[in-house]
Amino acid sequence: MAATHTTRADTTSALRGGRRWRPLLAVIGFVVSFLLINDIVGEHGAVALMRAHAHNADLTRAVSVAKHENAHLREQAKRLQTDAAAIEEIARRELGLIKPGEKLFILHDVSAGATR
Repeated sequence: MAATHTTRADTTSALRGGRRWRPLLAVIGFVVSFLLINDIVGEHGAVALMRAHAHNADLTRAVSVAKHENAHLREQAKRLQTDAAAIEEIARRELGLIKPGEKLFILHDVSAGATR
């Protein structure tokens, strides 16, 4: 069996070889760090993705509300085209119209302290 001896010159040259890689490892570390940070907070990163999902959910809710309102208005329009009582109800409520021969009474609230 042959004995292996490590000399001081071998150790020194190994350390020098390791020192050659340090700048390259620092650059690689910087690039990897930059890419990770950019992936999290960059223009197309995780934070932007979460904001886009929240915005999409808001838009989906707004579309749902608009569809519901649209269906209600479509139903109301159909009712106004076919139901004379619906037209009369709106004429009375919104325009204050009355039928010929009807009498209109306007009642005013009087506060309790003003009555004698």
